[in-house]
This record gives sequence, structure tokens and C-alpha cells, in this order.
Amino acid sequence: MKLSQMYLRTLREVPNEAEIPSHILLLRTGMIRKLVSGVYGFMPLGLRSYHKIENIIREEMDASGAQEIHMSAIQPAELWQESGRWNAYGPELWRIKDRNGRDFCLGPTHEEIFTDIVRDGVSSYRQMPLMLYQIQTKYRDEARPRFGLIRSREFVMKDCYSFDVDEEGLDRSYKIMYDAYDRIFRRCGLNCRPVEADTGAIGGSNSHEFTAISSVGESEIAYCEHCDMAATVERAECVDAAPQNDVEALPMEEVETPGTKTIEAVADYLHLDTTQTIKALLFVTYDEEGEENGYVAAFVRGDRECNMTKLVNALDIAEHQIAFADEEAMGSATGCVGGFTGPVGLHDCTIVVDSELPGLKNLCAGACKKDHHLINVNYGRDYTGDIVADIKQLKEGDPCPVCGAPVKHARGIEVGQVFKLGTKYSESMHAYYADEKQQEHPIQMGCYGIGVTRTLAAIVEQHHDDDGIIWPVSVAPYHVIITLVKPQDEAQAAAAQKIYDELQAAGVEVLLDDRKERPGVKFKDADLIGIPIRITVGRLASEGKVEYKLRREQDKTEVTIEEAIEQAVALVNAERRG
Repeated sequence: MKLSQMYLRTLREVPNEAEIPSHILLLRTGMIRKLVSGVYGFMPLGLRSYHKIENIIREEMDASGAQEIHMSAIQPAELWQESGRWNAYGPELWRIKDRNGRDFCLGPTHEEIFTDIVRDGVSSYRQMPLMLYQIQTKYRDEARPRFGLIRSREFVMKDCYSFDVDEEGLDRSYKIMYDAYDRIFRRCGLNCRPVEADTGAIGGSNSHEFTAISSVGESEIAYCEHCDMAATVERAECVDAAPQNDVEALPMEEVETPGTKTIEAVADYLHLDTTQTIKALLFVTYDEEGEENGYVAAFVRGDRECNMTKLVNALDIAEHQIAFADEEAMGSATGCVGGFTGPVGLHDCTIVVDSELPGLKNLCAGACKKDHHLINVNYGRDYTGDIVADIKQLKEGDPCPVCGAPVKHARGIEVGQVFKLGTKYSESMHAYYADEKQQEHPIQMGCYGIGVTRTLAAIVEQHHDDDGIIWPVSVAPYHVIITLVKPQDEAQAAAAQKIYDELQAAGVEVLLDDRKERPGVKFKDADLIGIPIRITVGRLASEGKVEYKLRREQDKTEVTIEEAIEQAVALVNAERRG
């Protein structure tokens, strides 16, 4: 392709709305174009890289035995109501009505649709295992779209679903997809780490998130360098402090603690360590219709943070069904007092106690009375919980739940996730099969998603410098850019055309920058858009020589035209599959 004929609009200035490198560079290169907040279109160069990623995914899915189909993004509400997710999914579900008032949604995911397909067409164990997938546009009505393609309202996702007769079959399908994801992300040039993850609104019993390591990622992971433990912070289990079985429980006392509304303040006032205190968090919950459903008081050790995902799971509700409570309103209903709430004496609310607290002795907690706390508070004698569960956050430096070594934290971009759904959808939507004895059983399902557009952004996050993008060969919009310094010079023009023709004949994708622009502009654009190989045709063309440079390296060399062609073909053939 000749740049003089291409639609290319690069920007020298950073767009105001862009905050992270991938968003900045994809806009500056003109690879994506914003329509409205959270909605982007792809321009020629960006679309080519998008298609490369899509094709890598398609090749690996097909090689794994999955079959591609394509379903509509518009889904009838009845299927979501069957599965129980129409109300449970939350406000991100983009609900619409047709002219007759019938309810639909723009699909954020397709579990219901694929379950409906299989219950209609699969009735016997002989028809499984089965894997179906699609690459399709999805919609989520994000409250705060940001970071360009990282968190948008319209995006492209590959979603695959497996259908098996038993859990052993599901385990095999899950492993097939897990391994395929590892190959896909390596071929895309991503440094990706699979970690245990929460199943969230998708549901199921087990899940792994594939996280592209990046400082701008919204996903925080905890990992251990001494064993294989790796999980999202939302999912990571915590090790409880050792139970104080040999400590005598002292009599509980009420003490005055004026103005000590924080853990740090009360610990300092009473000369205690924060590990000897109990922290209270107050919430209100809602039913699936959005009506208030009651209050919750959650308690963790004073130096801990509450993990909201764990709390939501313990309460068996969706994320959107909980919010911090108005302390005054909750106080009149339950007896809590803002800043001085403890588990003793609370009423008419669900009390959730972190699993660590029952083993600890003689703690300090709020007295549910202004400017007062209780000391020597002990579980079982002084208070109990309606729910006792691990609801604390695993912090950096905490002991690994597997081997006990200090854990580390890193940030990353979630680019894919695999789920063991089990029978969550097959039971609710009656997707059953008959075994060899004609007895019916629910189908075992798995779900496997990759954010195609998000993967593109993650690649840019991991592959860029101050001058622009540095595309891996496997996903670059073009493999080679020929920078023609003086298009009007016959020797240069002839040499550039020769290289262009021979590279194309060898199957290499080439851009020829034949624009009537200053050389500096051409060099800056070449670096900005990040084409892996640059061949500069300049003053030495009449001697049969050109400048050869890799975008990922600083050095450039003078080589013959034949050597430049040979080196480019060899590199592209070696790396184009990733």
C-alpha cells in the first residue's frame, strides 16, 4: 500500500481525553476514532492489526476443535429471565424495547443464547463433547468508560462455550481452552499471566483470568515467587492469624474514647496495636428489583481491608445489590453509631464476621455508643455472626495461602477469562441430554472469553516507547515501511519500487511512504505507527544501498537493496506466526 493513497491522519499532540499510552497512541496514529464516550471505530491501520489478532484467535480455536458460528447481539429478555440474570446482571446490561414494547438487551455475553442453541439441538450423550464459538460485538453500559479500548461500552469479544456429559469432560475442555489461550497471547506478543479469578456475574465454580502485566491495568493480582499461587486480589484467599487458644478471655469493659472515630485514633488513644481492634463497615442491600432489602454490618480485624467481592459472595448477592449505608438511617434501625459501631448489641441486620476474628481474644470494638468503645471483646461469648467467612483482602507481604512466603502484587489488564460453569445455565434453562440408559442429566458447560479489542490495547501498552508503538510482527498492520526520502529522485523512486514489488511478491506486507513530505515527518510517522521494519531509500540508492532498521532496536545499518529484502523476508517469516 502506498501512503499517498492511504487514509492516514496522525496527531502530534496528545488528545485531551487520553490518559494511558495505548489510548494516546491509538488515537495519535489514527488507528481508532472516537464516536462518543466509550464507543470507537477502527481506521485502516488499526483494523488491520485487529484482524491479525482475530485471525490468531480463530486459528487456535479451530485447531482446538471449536466450531465458529455467529449470533445476533440483540437478545430477547425471555432467555435472560429463564436463567435468572435479567435483573441480577445489573445496570451494565443494556436493555432496549422494540416498537411493540417487547424487552431485549444488547448482549454483553452469550451464555443464554448458546445454551438455547444446544438444548434445541443436542439430546444425546453421543453428540458431545461440543465446543462452539463466535467473534462478535458486545455491549455493556459502563458507568465510567475510560482508557479507550480498555473499558468501553462497545467492544469485540471471542466467546466460546463447551458442552460435556460430565465433570471429567468439562475438565478436559477447560484444559484445552486454557492451553489455547496461552498460545494465543504468546502469538500476540503479550506477557500474560493466568491467575485464579472470581466468577462474577457469569457464575460457575472455577475461573482463571489471563492478565497482561501492565502498570495501568485495572486488575490487581497477588502472586508468590516461591510456589505457583497466583490470583486476582478479589479471589485470593487469606491466611487467618493463628488462633489465640491459650489466651484467657478477660471481662468485657466499656471505656470512654472521645473523638476516636478511626481505628488508628482509638488504637493510639488506648495504646493498642491495630491488630487488637475490630473494624466495622456498614452497608445497605437491595433486592433484584432495586428495593431496599436490609442492612449488613461487616467486621474485620482493624488492620485489614474488607474485600467487597468476597463479601458479596458471602451474602450471595450481585455487586450492584450492595452500597454503603447512610449511618443515621441504619443507626435508627439497628443501633449502630457512625465511627463507634461494634458487633455487640447490634440488631435487625445481617452480621458478617471475617473468619479470622473468632480465633482472636480480647479485642477492642465500638460500643454502638458515641465516644465509647468496648475492650476485651470475644467471639462466642460477647457476639456471634450470621455469616462467618473470609472477607479480608490479601495485602502485599501477607503470607501466601499455599506456602506461607510473602506474596507480591502486580497490576494487569484482563484480556481473557475461562470459567467452569457446570450446570448453572443448563439446569435453569433445562438443557438436558439422555445417557445410554435414556436417563436425563444436565449438560456440563464451560465458558471462555477473550477481549479482542482489549487485547489490541494491551499489546500497545506492553510494546511502545516515547516515539510510538512497537508492534510485534505477528499483529503489525504492515511488516515493512519503505521511507522514500525524495519521491522526485528517479534513482530513489526506482529502488523503492523494486523493494516494494519484491517484498510483496515474497508475501511481505509493505507500506511505501511516497508522500511529498519532509523526511523528518516521514521518520516520525514511521516510528509513531510502529511498523516493525523500516527501509529508508535515500542518497545511497544510486549505489544500490539503503538504510535498514528494526523499530524495536536503536541501531540502523547500511545494506544493499538485496540484503535489505533478504533480511526483511527472513525476519517476517520467522516471526509472523508469533
